[in-house]
Amino acid sequence: MTPFDYDFLRRLLKDRSGLVLSADKEYLVESRLLPVARKNGLASLSELVQKLKAPGAENLTVAVVEAMTTNETFFLRDKVPFDHFRQSIVPSLLAARESRRRLRIWCAAASTGQEPYSLAMCLKDMGPRLDGWRVEIVATDLSMEVLDKAKAGIYSQFEVQRGLPIQMLLKYFTQIGETWQISSEIRSMVQYRPLNLLGDFTSLGPFDVVFCRNVLIYFDQVAKIDVMERIRKVVEPDGFLVLGAAETVVGLTDAFKPVPDQRGVYAPNPASGAAKPGAVGFSATQRLAANFGAAR
Repeated sequence: MTPFDYDFLRRLLKDRSGLVLSADKEYLVESRLLPVARKNGLASLSELVQKLKAPGAENLTVAVVEAMTTNETFFLRDKVPFDHFRQSIVPSLLAARESRRRLRIWCAAASTGQEPYSLAMCLKDMGPRLDGWRVEIVATDLSMEVLDKAKAGIYSQFEVQRGLPIQMLLKYFTQIGETWQISSEIRSMVQYRPLNLLGDFTSLGPFDVVFCRNVLIYFDQVAKIDVMERIRKVVEPDGFLVLGAAETVVGLTDAFKPVPDQRGVYAPNPASGAAKPGAVGFSATQRLAANFGAAR
């Protein structure tokens, strides 16, 4: 692969997925795209690039983008955000949404489904507290391949061992040979849709909680700011944004502000623009702070 070929692939991936590759990631491109080239009868990455430049290459372009999109994920990843979700975020929202009894949650980088299913299991474990509530979990990803796997809800022994407590495994999964399938009850709680975060997503909202974890780290600063400011437009004024451990809004945008003592959790910043109509009175964000203080 020539330097020109690599530069073409870097531009293509940034334009189509937001993925920013540094100059020293050529080895990663080769390891992920050589199988795509061979599957399409091409002997080298240079031939793959020439094919991508030719008319009618949309299907091949999609295959290249999907192969390069990082889909690393596992159940209850990093644990802390799910503790905040169970112990603070949802209780705060239940109090603030009592009059309408509806919650909407968006997983913006769902990958193979471990994150949205983790949230669904957390909600299911709350039992009667959610009786009579309408709860929607919308899960999106750029890759149709990973979404198909997520919808099936079938995971290897290795995948269910990563982060999933044995109690949850036995409660919500059925063993099928050497694999495990999550229950239809949990699967039915999640709606999967293909979505590119670089495109418009206003039609999805509004949401009470947005999990957008471990995806913005691959974007450049301009794309990060753009995505976060557009997420602000679909989050309720007293809703929440949850980012990955290596991600933050600090120094990038004032659309959100950190929630005190809740690592990785952010609230819409009223000072950043006019708030949409939403819950009035004692907001979910205020309740979260009060709940956390009472629990300490």
